[in-house]
Amino acid sequence: MKFVLFCNLPYAFSILKPLEKEILKRRYNCVWYIPKNIENLFPYSNSTYTTNINDIKNYKSDAIFVPGNEVPHFLQGIKVQIFHGLAGEKKGHFRIRDYFDLYLTQGPYFTNRFQELASKHKNFKVKETGWCKLDDLYTITMQTKEYKLSLLKQYDTKHIILYSPTFSPSLTSGVKLLNTIEKLSNHNDILVIIKFHDKMDTKIKKKYHQLGSKNLIISDEKDITPLLQISDLMISDTSSVVYEFILLDKPVITLNSISENINWLDINDETRMLDATLNIISGKDTYKNNRQSTIKQYHPYNDGKSAKRMIDATLEYEEQYGIPVTRKLPLLRKFKIYKKYGLN
Repeated sequence: MKFVLFCNLPYAFSILKPLEKEILKRRYNCVWYIPKNIENLFPYSNSTYTTNINDIKNYKSDAIFVPGNEVPHFLQGIKVQIFHGLAGEKKGHFRIRDYFDLYLTQGPYFTNRFQELASKHKNFKVKETGWCKLDDLYTITMQTKEYKLSLLKQYDTKHIILYSPTFSPSLTSGVKLLNTIEKLSNHNDILVIIKFHDKMDTKIKKKYHQLGSKNLIISDEKDITPLLQISDLMISDTSSVVYEFILLDKPVITLNSISENINWLDINDETRMLDATLNIISGKDTYKNNRQSTIKQYHPYNDGKSAKRMIDATLEYEEQYGIPVTRKLPLLRKFKIYKKYGLN
């Protein structure tokens, strides 16, 4: 079997890496597709990759794993949607764009919706597997534990707060929470780590870089997983990373979240964020039982074997339906794909 790990943005690297490990473990072949403009960000020096879409076409893969919304229809292989987050309430998450043969879902909340859509469209299959990116979430390495202790010692603080806002202009808390983050990052007992989305407005990022607070780190790590593991509380908005943090059974505060299933503290007045955060840090966590409901619906798999299930599901699809050479698309979408990727 030959697999393609199809990237368009840097966040896809950490999503796809567990699949590469599982593929190579089974002694199959795989190659990454990385756009030229992010090649310098690709962190895995021992991995095989190409920036040329023609190489992928000539590779004639059996399956293509895609944590994005589109994939060239002219590439051979089972086109597998594996998603880039857990925020089902975001615009377009349940939109069927006709690019994919197989949807691998993270938990019942997603599975049920996509099964309904599969019955309607009749051109793709759905299998619940869990999300491969989270395979490493539940195992905190000694290196990560030591990293947390070193940060607490370096900044002489007791708690780590992770601020991870979304980039969407209509949903981001980046502007409204600037003053709150500044105050928190000047608190003696708190270290604030900020992890911006790859698409965050550069003007907003610049304002945070100019804060100069004593207990503030703006992280440029590509993989947010270690930051989730070392943090005691998360502040966010309508970002899919909220669900990843909740899966660790730790408290979250959001500003104006539009989630359909809010089982954490969400406030609609940014002036209340500081006091709410300090209350939770002091031990007043009243949402612990609620988090279990989110875990059950969004991602009940904590065994670290989602990548394995995803490969198994793809092999089962191949055995039952074969390997499609191309994917039928409306002419307008074909034109869009040819324009974006082209062929030489």
